[in-house]
Amino acid sequence: MSPLTRASASALFVPRNSDRRTTRARLATAREQARHATRPRTRRTAPGIDPELRATYPAAGRPGPASARGGRLKLPAHRMTTATASGAYPFLAEGGLGAQGIYVGRDVHAEAAFTYDPFALYGRLDGFTNPNILLAGIIGMGKSALAKSLAVRAIAFGYRIYVPCDPKGEWTVVAQELGGQTIAVGPGLPGRLNPLDAPARPHGIGEEDWANEVRKRRLLLLGSLAKTVLRRDLHPMEHTALDVALDQAVAHADANGTTPLLGDVAHVLGSPERLDSALGELTGRLGHAAEDLAHALRRLIHGDLAGLFDASSTVEFDPSAPMLSINLSRLGTAGDDTALVLAMTCASAWMEAALADPTGGRRWVIYDEAWRVMRHVALLERMQSQWKLSRGLGIANLMVIHRLSDLLSAGDAGSRGRALAEGLLTDCSTRIIYRQEADQLASAASLLGLTGVETQAVSALTKGRGLWKVAGRSFIAQHLLHPRERQLFDTDARMQTKAWEFSTSTP
Repeated sequence: MSPLTRASASALFVPRNSDRRTTRARLATAREQARHATRPRTRRTAPGIDPELRATYPAAGRPGPASARGGRLKLPAHRMTTATASGAYPFLAEGGLGAQGIYVGRDVHAEAAFTYDPFALYGRLDGFTNPNILLAGIIGMGKSALAKSLAVRAIAFGYRIYVPCDPKGEWTVVAQELGGQTIAVGPGLPGRLNPLDAPARPHGIGEEDWANEVRKRRLLLLGSLAKTVLRRDLHPMEHTALDVALDQAVAHADANGTTPLLGDVAHVLGSPERLDSALGELTGRLGHAAEDLAHALRRLIHGDLAGLFDASSTVEFDPSAPMLSINLSRLGTAGDDTALVLAMTCASAWMEAALADPTGGRRWVIYDEAWRVMRHVALLERMQSQWKLSRGLGIANLMVIHRLSDLLSAGDAGSRGRALAEGLLTDCSTRIIYRQEADQLASAASLLGLTGVETQAVSALTKGRGLWKVAGRSFIAQHLLHPRERQLFDTDARMQTKAWEFSTSTP
């Protein structure tokens, strides 16, 4: 009903003797009142606080037992799944790993600093059973920069860094910048390493017990070298031949006051009569069984690795150095990784002297370009031993590969190599996954147990950004580099075009 209708329908008293003019005036007044009735009411502009803006209750809160102050509000508990909670509270994010540890960068989802320290997390985070780390990512996504950054920043926490194999020589400049030690081994270089060097006896171990431990390590080394060259497991009589040859070489070296060499062991293996007489057999069976072993070790004595590991060590291990790297960039450049693996095996055995010392403190051991050694079972066995003993030795092993499928290249399904490679992955409580190619997502998801959301995230990661899976918890972290670190870790320097390189000006 319109205001005019309401006004006209209301009771209107008209005097009996009023004229038409007066009646019209009264109707006009009624219409004006109806128009004003539809307008919103305006508030007064009197000075002072608007009464409508005053607090309903005093500052102390509503009095009485229903005030809901002091934690007296009791609500029934409500349970929901994480999927429901993420929809009900979309502003929540993972709380991170805490503030204790090495600064890595920024947690993308939480918009907070992201820190990581395997030694600090061990025993504090549920499901974190070991300090070993797997780092995988395609070329150019920044995985090498992350490995070097973790190493450099770990030194500030008192950790020492060991790089037993640097196949590209990228760690040399980093070690030199930190005042560490770099040993370059290769043809034409003066560096010599004797892998049969006996490490210093740790405190608290008897002399006889340590002698037995040194003998076991030497046998393990010789077996690894032979398996790498022969590309097969050793037969029982070949193991016996190695035992006898090592004992003969050690006895001869002790008589002369020297350290046994690989050449001494190879010489005994190449002497069938000496092997048989040492074992007490006259049939010649042991000498015949050791023929393949003698030829396998000959490569280290007279082959392409001659002069590198068959002489006394020309360098001394400095366990107090903040970083030690062994540069093997002169080896394995022709496409055959056998020489590189043999050198890495010898270097690892030589470096175990410091790793076995329980007073050496906590250390990081970084296996860069580990994908190159996945096809060699002997080296995988040595790595597995170090992975299993990581807690007892106080070391954090970091394995750097390109693709998760590199683990599958260790052998066919059910083979010894495949089992060792998958065992290394199982013994890594931390998995850092940088961007993977589309054809690698299925194998990555299968090996790591990634969810659909995580798999999609891995395919879209940008440079320096990775998926961190730590004891079942997932994070997307952006690695941040200091400008000085960016200069040290630059692996694309040769890909940058400089103007003077293509200058056509003539003097």
